[in-house]
Amino acid sequence: MTRAQVRTLETRNAEWVAKHLVMAGRYVDIDAELAFQHALAASRRGGRLAAVREAVGITAYAAEHYGEALRELRTYRRISGANDHLPLMADCERGLGRPDRALELIRTEDTDSLDTAGKVELAIVESGARGDLGEFDAAIAVLEIPQLDINRAFSFSPRLFRAYAMALSAAGRKDEAKKWEDQAVVAENALGIGEDSEPFIIDLADGDDEPLELPRRQDAETDDDASPAAARTVTEADVTNADESSTADTNIDDAESDYFESDDPESDEYSADDDEADGEEDVDD
Repeated sequence: MTRAQVRTLETRNAEWVAKHLVMAGRYVDIDAELAFQHALAASRRGGRLAAVREAVGITAYAAEHYGEALRELRTYRRISGANDHLPLMADCERGLGRPDRALELIRTEDTDSLDTAGKVELAIVESGARGDLGEFDAAIAVLEIPQLDINRAFSFSPRLFRAYAMALSAAGRKDEAKKWEDQAVVAENALGIGEDSEPFIIDLADGDDEPLELPRRQDAETDDDASPAAARTVTEADVTNADESSTADTNIDDAESDYFESDDPESDEYSADDDEADGEEDVDD
């Protein structure tokens, strides 16, 4: 699906978008902010593609940029007509300090179209929202669903078990919480996704594509003792500059698209207020 969408772009743009999407996927669980920057880079030439807006939304969520994530996931939903990211959207409302709005979204009829895993994720978010509102018994009850089976492990079981453990702990039921937390580890080991498991990566680009060379920040003075971590740091400005330098001979498929174009003005305003507040704190420091 993603590859088919990318191939609708002009050849050079398709290559650019595909490689940045691959890098976003590779880094989302390792360095969420870097993954977000790669997704943003992809959006500059493929912002009309549902898969690109989805990638920006998911990586923004992983990097805890909840206002941006909510905007992009809403745009993805509008373009694709899919409701599969409703749990993430509801959790973004929680991240923005609006658990009541998260519950409103969860109660919509659109959630009926979710598959089993999606409904489990939605229950986890609802439990968190109930907990945010101090409704600890309700937070427990909403997770007591057929999929909460201590003797069976599905892909969503570790998260479900941990969410249930957290809800129990918040309600003061520590012993029960410990049992479910332990069972989450058992489920991870059974599924082969524990800490000792080898990660695996699915690339979106063709097999013969070369990995994207990440632009690196060049300091005015080179320090031989600079740490490797610092040398690998990629900022949004780096990716932007690389984009600008390569657009001189490239036809842009998406000249009118704008990552910051939003169908959610309230979230935009909320996010902008947060950024302004953060800036004032930095000045005070």
